[in-house]
Amino acid sequence: MSIKIFAAKIFAKQVHQKNQKWIKNPIETQKKVFQQLIQAAKETQFGKEHNFKNIKSFEDFSNVVPVRDYEQLKPYIESVVKGEENILWKGKPLYFAKTSGTTSGAKYIPLTKESMPFHIQAARNAILNYIHETGNANFVDGKMIFLQGSPILEDKNGIKFGRLSGIVAHFVPKYLQKNRMPSWETNCIEDWETKVNAIVDETIKEDMAVISGIPSWVQMYFEKLKEKTNKPVGEIFKNFNLFIYGGVNYEPYRAKFENLIGRKVDSIELFPASEGFFAYQDSQKEKGMLLLLNSGIFYEFIKADEFYTNSEGLEPKRYTIGEVELGINYVLIISTNAGLWAYNIGDTIQFTSIKPYRVIVSGRIKHFISAFGEHVIAKEVESALQEATEGTTISVNEFTVAPQISPQDGLPYHEWFIEFENEPNDLEEFALKIDKAMRKQNIYYEDLIVGKVLRTLVISKVAKGGFQDYMKSIGKLGGQNKLPRLSDNRNIVDKLKTIL
Repeated sequence: MSIKIFAAKIFAKQVHQKNQKWIKNPIETQKKVFQQLIQAAKETQFGKEHNFKNIKSFEDFSNVVPVRDYEQLKPYIESVVKGEENILWKGKPLYFAKTSGTTSGAKYIPLTKESMPFHIQAARNAILNYIHETGNANFVDGKMIFLQGSPILEDKNGIKFGRLSGIVAHFVPKYLQKNRMPSWETNCIEDWETKVNAIVDETIKEDMAVISGIPSWVQMYFEKLKEKTNKPVGEIFKNFNLFIYGGVNYEPYRAKFENLIGRKVDSIELFPASEGFFAYQDSQKEKGMLLLLNSGIFYEFIKADEFYTNSEGLEPKRYTIGEVELGINYVLIISTNAGLWAYNIGDTIQFTSIKPYRVIVSGRIKHFISAFGEHVIAKEVESALQEATEGTTISVNEFTVAPQISPQDGLPYHEWFIEFENEPNDLEEFALKIDKAMRKQNIYYEDLIVGKVLRTLVISKVAKGGFQDYMKSIGKLGGQNKLPRLSDNRNIVDKLKTIL
């Protein structure tokens, strides 16, 4: 056992023991975080305008601070971008994480000296937690690759900004620098395809033990490795045994990844975002990710099916951690030490456990299909596809779903655009299997099928590489960009059809 492995195991045990204090006291921990946030921001412009000095409880807060999304918080953020101080949080942010917005163009999410350490600490603790649980620390002696955005940062009124993953690259601990790949020069390449080719050239003869990134990016990397060597990734990297991912559900990719790797490897799921690092997988046996309640973030939850419905002019009820229930789809609302207040990040989650609090990401509140009142969410389409492919040789590279409201003949239907790696022998039979799984999960969808409002779903095959071509055509290949699993209109699929 090397000194590095020995030290990693001791450190992992210490971090695990430290975390138990807040894990076992979740409600008290969140109350303390709430009080710290209010106290720290009471002299800011936002704090003064919302009377923070008189806020003593969550009820006080929810009465004066409405839930906002980026567009609604944008006037404050624009003041911060201009270089003004003490607007949403004390002083100025250290960075802006730049993301692409749907209605407002670029979005600038502040990262402060208080919030930034938690992004780094959470990623570190996810790995240490894995070491403590499994006893496996051998990978610390091998090479690690983190597929991420360019670390080149720009300046806006004295504040650096860039992609979150690029910002985080500046905070890699010194003890990981020798093991970390790709090189700084390769990481700075902006064009994603050029970058992946360069990463392949740099890593192909290395002892890669840990590989991390959004599954769709890593898949592209694996495919190029296999194309160049005609070997499975697990044979190229014999000591590769840990895959770390976040951003999208891994399950639709799992079969394809195991085929590319040639064997199973352990994985750790993360739930990071520019707005905060919310959760990480803390168990290889239990479903869900540990919600981080002691990371400078105060959480609220609104039931997704109530989010857009006002009862007699009243806003939907906002729940705190002690009030949540298992299996309910909640919109995640956050207040943070970066100055986001009652902020709707757009993600929906479900709790899989409350001792401790573990969550899965179920989708996006704006990404759903409800053209006929069915309110189908991402978790349902992903689970249905997974169920239909289990025990088969069928594997899927990518997919998205949209409603077909006005077909040329027959009843309307949900249209699934699927890029197969291994196709089913009978496409119609496969469509029926997915449809059956959907009907089990969503009673509204079932009622629409039975009531002959909808007919069973239709699959449209997408040529291999088609989704990558689509993302490239809209300037969103690589980076932090992800293909929506489903949408309530046909904007994506109509564009997709024009390039196929």
